[in-house]
Amino acid sequence: GEYPDYQRWMGFNDNIRSCRSYPHYRGGNYRMKIYERPDFGGQMMEFMDDCPSVYDRFRYRDIHSCHVMDGYWTFYEHPNYRGRQYFMRPGEYKKYSDWGGFNSTIGSFRRMRDF
Repeated sequence: GEYPDYQRWMGFNDNIRSCRSYPHYRGGNYRMKIYERPDFGGQMMEFMDDCPSVYDRFRYRDIHSCHVMDGYWTFYEHPNYRGRQYFMRPGEYKKYSDWGGFNSTIGSFRRMRDF
């Protein structure tokens, strides 16, 4: 798409630090499990759709591990798809540093789809 200003891509400023393309996902399903503890421990919840507020749905502010089973996802640092972003490919993430996180706080996430 076209983004005439940084606010259209939900940025805080006009500075881009990195960019990544991802292959078109041909599958129809999106599935991911998030966990409150490292190594897939504690409370777990499975998602197949976008989540604008992790706390409202999961009752925790932190995600310590994650298993992306289907599709590509983006984690956001703050609710409503704001802040630092983390690109999640299918696979197992035993701790938040596995996806490049500086801490375990994730405010929202959504599926990467053609918009």
